[in-house]
Amino acid sequence: MTLPDEADVTLIAPRFVPALPDPIDALRSALRQPIGAPPLHEVVKSSDRVGIVFSDITRPTPNHLLLPAILEELAHVPDAQIALFNATGTHRPNTDAELRSMWGDPIVDRFEIVQNDAQDRASHGYVGTTVRGNAVWLHRDFVACDVHILTGFIEPHFFAGFSGGGKATMPGLALLDTIMTNHSATNMDDPQVRWGITHGNPLWEEITEAAHLIGRNFLVNVTLNSEKAITGVFAGDLDQAHAQGCRFVRDTAMVPVDRRFDMVITSNSGYPLDLNLYQSVKGMSAAAQVVKPGGTILIAADCWDGIPAGSPYEYLLHSHSSIPALLDMLRQPGFQCQDMWQAYIQAKLSQAAEIVVYSHNLSAEQIERALLKPCENIDTWVDEMMTRTHGEVSICVLPEGPQTIPYVV
Repeated sequence: MTLPDEADVTLIAPRFVPALPDPIDALRSALRQPIGAPPLHEVVKSSDRVGIVFSDITRPTPNHLLLPAILEELAHVPDAQIALFNATGTHRPNTDAELRSMWGDPIVDRFEIVQNDAQDRASHGYVGTTVRGNAVWLHRDFVACDVHILTGFIEPHFFAGFSGGGKATMPGLALLDTIMTNHSATNMDDPQVRWGITHGNPLWEEITEAAHLIGRNFLVNVTLNSEKAITGVFAGDLDQAHAQGCRFVRDTAMVPVDRRFDMVITSNSGYPLDLNLYQSVKGMSAAAQVVKPGGTILIAADCWDGIPAGSPYEYLLHSHSSIPALLDMLRQPGFQCQDMWQAYIQAKLSQAAEIVVYSHNLSAEQIERALLKPCENIDTWVDEMMTRTHGEVSICVLPEGPQTIPYVV
């Protein structure tokens, strides 16, 4: 992409934080001197059944570093008493090849790996009801574990405030009904349900409450820089460790700006976060924080996994030919459908700005059927906008997409 020299361009990227010089040593130290909790090897008894939750293929969590460090502290626990739980939430199960690419053959062959199927009620059990009335159903095998180790990475999140923390449990290992109630249109319309907000955000508060319903949690979260390298380790008590990690991310990944822009060009942070259009809504939402009302958001995303085809998200986008009609359906009292939250956020963003998609793996027809506008060449698109406005257009570029969250002050 080459922008015209005469264009009014502002580049917004996260403050680069160098990688920790020895991430394994940092992980080891964090597990032995955790935040607000005893060392992990003291938390877990040799007789305990241990459930370790890991992020699926859609997340760049460095599982290959986290697990060895955790297992080192669990050397006194027999392998047969340790299970790895793939926090797929409502995403598809990962293939055997994908699991082996994340973990390597020795880990896959050594431990039991359980993948969440949010639509299989029989594999989930009721653990309690939140203060807002959501009946929480979580994977039975995970609930049955004596100790629950929640891994993941922390970044700004477009409706949970920040990722990491209790999200490993819910939506990660939850039943679809529980997820849909938490991700409802009512919650999505709450002004506190947005980037960078935790306390006071009803959706995040319920996620955290759900995690506490099962007890004996131990958090192992990391932060990453643009090179996907570990910049910080936050382990220990679920609440205290996550809060400390969120403060770190807020200082490094959320950037104040003094104006809105006519056009925002963004990405979805590259592989693996831009695997499909569903995930790319996050990049659109990041751009929406600083685009002018009625402005243009142009997102470049690989989308090697498509929309994805056959998903409830695709079904919802194809169910109506206009944004108002789609929103009317999603706002109907009692309406529930998997992925409705993503379609809802996309529709609301489309009401506020024109959203244009550039992707090698989606056709113009696919993009238009998803109620978005296709772009064949970013340079040409920008040149045409410059011509239309006689060069009077302000452009913001977010090269790291949702890993950089700008906000107007």
